[in-house]
Amino acid sequence: MTGWLTEAVPRGRVAAFRTLIYLFVAADLVVFTPWVRTRASVPGELYQPLLVGRLLPLPTPTPTVVAVIFWGLLLAALLAATGRAPRLLGWTVCALYLEWMIIAMSYGKVDHDRFGLLVALAVLPTAGRARHGDTTRTEAGGWALRVTQIAVICTYFLAAFAKLRFGGLDWLTGSVLARAIIRRGTDLADLIAQVPYLLIIAQFGIVAFELLSPVVFLLPARWRLAMVGFFYSFHVVTIATITISFAPHLAAMTSFLPLERVRPLVWARRLAGREPPTPTTEPAVPAPDDDAGPPPREAQAPVVGRPAGP
Repeated sequence: MTGWLTEAVPRGRVAAFRTLIYLFVAADLVVFTPWVRTRASVPGELYQPLLVGRLLPLPTPTPTVVAVIFWGLLLAALLAATGRAPRLLGWTVCALYLEWMIIAMSYGKVDHDRFGLLVALAVLPTAGRARHGDTTRTEAGGWALRVTQIAVICTYFLAAFAKLRFGGLDWLTGSVLARAIIRRGTDLADLIAQVPYLLIIAQFGIVAFELLSPVVFLLPARWRLAMVGFFYSFHVVTIATITISFAPHLAAMTSFLPLERVRPLVWARRLAGREPPTPTTEPAVPAPDDDAGPPPREAQAPVVGRPAGP
């Protein structure tokens, strides 16, 4: 079990995952959750912090608190994406983003798609230094990726558990997807909804897929990647039908991928022509000079079947 948890991976994979996660945190602040800044104008009486917010001495959100967290987190995430000071910047991003999420989720709605991302931010500082393209293997980095993978799969499995716990079998046979399509469905979802019993079959399929998601750890590497590809395709369909993105979860799920093969800077240099081209032709042979006379006897090639020399 210990060997599986700490299975060594290339440092280049850890570096790529670290850059992707921290860049996503920066994008999350300005693209996906900029609405959290509006919490500063909400009366403090409406702030009902989550359990972690009640256990820790965290302040009630005010314009100053929210602004400091926003700008501090944005700057720290961009710096951490470079790979410098991985522990100092990593723990800083983890603490600030946790507080950002506590503020976001302490007003009545808690999203479960950020569990894997929060775990990734908590374990990345333990992975140590890693450079892009480095093929040296690291057990510390392997542990960080494995723990993130477990969190990603727990998100699926526990989601199915919650469906059956609170909705029972009625979740499978009810109108859950129909209500979602009515609320936020797309034209594609409207077409799917017209097929008899298809939404009921989809609900059974969703729960089965979530309950069976831990199987991904039992598959060989090639089939594991194929199953992760299925996970991503499931979310593509979800976005295309009921416009739910699960973007933080998708970012954390890249912990399954061989990210060390993704080298955008190297590709950009090649496109820009900065790398010297590999020679593909032999050097040209100078043409003989007609006025120089015949070459000396020693330089003449022997006739086929006759030895060289006198």
